[in-house]
Amino acid sequence: MTIMGEGGKQLTDRRMALAREWDGLVEEVRRLPGFEDFLRPPPLDTLLEAARSGPVVIVNVSRWRCDALVVTTAGVRSIPLTDLTANDVAGRATKYLEALRGPAASPQQLTYIEQITLRKTVRRRRLETISATMEWLWDVIAQPVLAELGFLDPPKGEALPRVWWCPTGLLSLVPLHGAGYHGSDDGRTVLDRVVSSYTPTLRALREAQQPRSGGAAARMLFVGVPEVEGRLGMPEELEREKAVLSATFPEGFAAIDGSGATKEAVAGALAAHRWTHVSCHGYQDIYNPSRAGLVLADGTLTIPRISSSRHSGEFAFLSACMTATGGLNLPDEAITLASALNYTGYQHVLATLWSVPPATAAQVAELVYPRLLHDGKFSPDRAARALHEALLTLRHSGTRLDDWLPFTHTGP
Repeated sequence: MTIMGEGGKQLTDRRMALAREWDGLVEEVRRLPGFEDFLRPPPLDTLLEAARSGPVVIVNVSRWRCDALVVTTAGVRSIPLTDLTANDVAGRATKYLEALRGPAASPQQLTYIEQITLRKTVRRRRLETISATMEWLWDVIAQPVLAELGFLDPPKGEALPRVWWCPTGLLSLVPLHGAGYHGSDDGRTVLDRVVSSYTPTLRALREAQQPRSGGAAARMLFVGVPEVEGRLGMPEELEREKAVLSATFPEGFAAIDGSGATKEAVAGALAAHRWTHVSCHGYQDIYNPSRAGLVLADGTLTIPRISSSRHSGEFAFLSACMTATGGLNLPDEAITLASALNYTGYQHVLATLWSVPPATAAQVAELVYPRLLHDGKFSPDRAARALHEALLTLRHSGTRLDDWLPFTHTGP
């Protein structure tokens, strides 16, 4: 038998009092408007509202079974993915990431011609790996999901339906929106069947659908860093993107570029503008994704710094490398620049999964922004379809798969 001393009894009483105080504070918070679900899972019926514009497909992977949970306003149904296994996902994702890393430093003993040949070989193998991964994603995930949704044969002459992808685990590292046989020209691709968007969670999508209000000005902010030590310069491409914005916003836009694009200046400006276009290099650490960020004139504006503030933004175009890539150690937490901006209040975020040529990023901007104008006014709600049409244009023009595939839309 254990005999509790006076000190132990006092400690127990103190803990019980603190627990009662905590419960009281939580209940007090829950009585505040908008905080009814504080520290509790939101009711399912409120999450179903996130699918009001189209189904949300949550792809769940485990060692026991894999399923696609299709969320619509009518409820949730499960589609067994019988050809998908956790081991296959791990193996495919690893091979895919290895291909994206690009060539290692060329051995010094190689001649210039031999180094060029080596780089061409590495890029060809990279393209082969990405193509094989996209075909596998079609066979084991996209085709069965779109078949169940009735989206394999969309009506001719009508707008393609919308689908939101919410991958989990290592699948959050691969582009589900690009699944398919792009070299077969028979329409067996997601791009030919639906307009794809991403969301880190159902709650994030529901919150992104809410109208924006606040002090942010309905004005475009341009952030440009053409030269960074140790990185490929892109002054010409940056000027191309500024020219696109000049045509889209003839009344003018705010610009922070060059040496003036510091972490402090950009962080402050983000909160003051409803629309943002960032043209710079991105930094990504797949083993510690919270270190990712935008490479600015005086260092990296990291995800934690961006996430520390709330914004009332409607649109962000991250024309930077690897701004929608998550991490290996915490793949389920969807820590990316794109999701960070989405969480902090930006409704629509265009970003990239891996490094893209600056010329391709500029070309995507040139294709997207004219499609965001409606009756002469900037309309961010057209972002998903604008990017989809831009990617179709690039694919049909012969642009390499690994150049246009990285671009993604996150938001409603």
